[in-house]
Amino acid sequence: MIIMMVNNDQELLTVREFKPKNRRIMGGGGPGDDDDEEEDKEDMNKWPRWLRPLLKTSFFVQCKLHADAHKSECNMYCLDCMNGALCSLCLSFHKDHRAIQIRRSSYHDVIRVSEIQKYMDITGVQTYIINSARIVFLNERPQPRPGKGVTNTCLVCERSLLDSFTFCSLGCKSFQKRKMRKEMEGSDAESLNGGIHRSSKKTQSFTPSTPPPTAVSYRTTKRRKGVPHRSPMGGFLIEY
Repeated sequence: MIIMMVNNDQELLTVREFKPKNRRIMGGGGPGDDDDEEEDKEDMNKWPRWLRPLLKTSFFVQCKLHADAHKSECNMYCLDCMNGALCSLCLSFHKDHRAIQIRRSSYHDVIRVSEIQKYMDITGVQTYIINSARIVFLNERPQPRPGKGVTNTCLVCERSLLDSFTFCSLGCKSFQKRKMRKEMEGSDAESLNGGIHRSSKKTQSFTPSTPPPTAVSYRTTKRRKGVPHRSPMGGFLIEY
């Protein structure tokens, strides 16, 4: 932006407005913002842009537009519009769009493999067979503690898996890089704190300790008072 000004001597002055290219100069943003933005760009390039909104959507709620309808449960999702959960009646507004159906298993959202594999790569995600159909879970299902004899777990949430799989859900596979980066940052901070703790121990080791009691002081403190002895004839007077 260029501003033209005229001073008292009728001289034409040109003033240019300075706009910082980096928003952090103006006080916005903070540490890690650039890393998060780069990761978001990588996620958008590697994974479909509808995946993250899909994983954050709440399904099996009543549709607000068709609340009076008999089938108003929202269990559909449009990959082209990405505008939240839809009911079966809402699909009339999404003709020729890519729509998928979400199902439930043990109170968790799942989708059939035959539907989702058309639009994204699900290699490494463990599949299950429910009602004669093979499905995958949308989001992770944390497990308190792996069972005995478990040799393979999810790389993100450590849920028990079969040996031929790497992730328990679509969410764990799509966000594995961010999860691993946070774990590495945590391990680096822990090692740094451990080094400081060890150095403080070394500094404290130079403090002299209290010396042990000497032999003289030991005899002085342990010496007991003996029984007084008197002469055998000291207590008698002999007269002739």
